Amino acid sequence: MFIGNCNRFTLFTMKKERGFTLIELLIVIAIIAVLAGVVFVALNPLKRFQDARDSRRSADVESILSAIKVQQVDNQGNFLTSIRDATTSPDSLGNPVIYMIGVGTTGCNTDNADCRSDVASSGACVNLAGLSTGGYLGSVPISPAGAVTWDASTTGYTLEKLTNGIITIRACENEGATTPEIQSSK
Repeated sequence: MFIGNCNRFTLFTMKKERGFTLIELLIVIAIIAVLAGVVFVALNPLKRFQDARDSRRSADVESILSAIKVQQVDNQGNFLTSIRDATTSPDSLGNPVIYMIGVGTTGCNTDNADCRSDVASSGACVNLAGLSTGGYLGSVPISPAGAVTWDASTTGYTLEKLTNGIITIRACENEGATTPEIQSSK
């Protein structure tokens, strides 16, 4: 009988389960943290945000020009009044006149240092709100904030109108290799 009790005691102690120690858990957590850090650095979130803002600028440039062209077609080839009234002659240096898209009447060239194409003068804004009220654009796009925080007065997008009727829309800023720009055909 004594031998049977001894065997039962031995079997009971062998069934004891073993858990993770604190050291083992800390090592696993440290490894996961290092891997997460490496992945985070490899993904470069700042670059992803810059690329997203540039993509938005490219889409906005395309939608503005598309709205201008559709409005022109709907009006038998006539531009929106604000575009029609925009000067096409070059400035005193021979450069084409660049307008900031927005509702501002002054300060349109305030952010030329951050704009890839210099706006001609303080009053060189072209108001494209008629595209919104006419149903061609939901609203006039405002460039995502990069170096400058843009607003409805100065949207961060420019318009250039040549004498032959070609319109060029540009984003003022870019955070990548090229400035988002699109030009209409004649």
